[in-house]
Amino acid sequence: MSKQDRGAQRPRWMIYGANGYTGELIAREAVRRGHAPVLAGRRRQAVQALADALALEARAFVLDDADMLAAEIRGHALVLNCAGPFSATAAPLMAACLDAGAHYLDITGEIAVFEHAQSLDARAREAGVVLCPGVGFDVIPTDCVAAALKEALPDATHLALGFDTRSGLSPGTAKTSIEGLAQGGKVRRDGQIVTVPLAYGVRRIDFGDGEKEAMTIPWGDVSTAYHTTGIPNIEVYIPGSPRMIASARRANLVRPLLRLAWVQKLVKAHLARTVKGPGDEQRARTPTFVWGEATNPRGRTVVARIRTANSYSLTITGALAVVEHLLGARPKGGAYTPARLMGADLVTRLPGSGPLKIDRADGQAGVVRVVKPRRSRRAGRRDRA
Repeated sequence: MSKQDRGAQRPRWMIYGANGYTGELIAREAVRRGHAPVLAGRRRQAVQALADALALEARAFVLDDADMLAAEIRGHALVLNCAGPFSATAAPLMAACLDAGAHYLDITGEIAVFEHAQSLDARAREAGVVLCPGVGFDVIPTDCVAAALKEALPDATHLALGFDTRSGLSPGTAKTSIEGLAQGGKVRRDGQIVTVPLAYGVRRIDFGDGEKEAMTIPWGDVSTAYHTTGIPNIEVYIPGSPRMIASARRANLVRPLLRLAWVQKLVKAHLARTVKGPGDEQRARTPTFVWGEATNPRGRTVVARIRTANSYSLTITGALAVVEHLLGARPKGGAYTPARLMGADLVTRLPGSGPLKIDRADGQAGVVRVVKPRRSRRAGRRDRA
């Protein structure tokens, strides 16, 4: 089937950063499903090579000219931004999408990007444009866990989320991690995002694959879980060996150095040369375990767990699930989180996911509920979970 034939069957949409590790995986899966996205990025040669291989249209443009950028996006139903670090790409692409009347999606996990999207909610509502960053592993599974816990314990005031994954890093994720180290740890306290030391909190957690020592990280849910649930106190954890936790705490001493532009540039250049991202076989053999815990003022606690596909595999299917939802539905404009846009069962509908189980954690046995995929959903629901 030619690119013209495939493009005529569906609304026109774009992947920006298609030549990156995750962007290419999403582009290839999109074509396998019968889509014909326009592939775009900053480097013409790299984007064109992938477009030629997939018989797709290629575009190359930078993001520093607002009028030109809006013109490039105009005529597309949506843009899926896969070009990290998103601290550099999300804001100009969101602005261009609002000007062009196109929905905006990305696969970020960056707290500042989520908060920026929420600051544009009124403008997005007026424009009829959906802004939904974080439609990959960052933050679909944890956002769905947060929404399900809120449904199970509506008066929760404290929320802890986390995940256990053995997947390697892509170059973009590695670069974003370096930026995150420079900014320090983040938690939400009484509704406000506050900066804390790296590895600020340490506790033992059973993410679903046995109890492990875990430490807090500045994950995107510090922003998104609040907008999904309204729960005012939020922390996010990952497993960490004693050596890893000690290293994270030592990194607090060099954070001022990591904030220097030339240091960031040097480290990111090294990562670009040395980090390649996990291959198909590694992704297939490394599932992810996602966990969450909600507590109310009376001390009642409920715990949620779900096993999902590898984080990068989930990013591919999760991003395309949201793309296909927006191409086929007409939700109201505004700034969304994945669970607010598509429901707490979104993660359970993705390949490789098991049921999302919520159990009591107050010494009394019994499953509170099991979240399973629903047969149909009302498009564009804006109510909180």
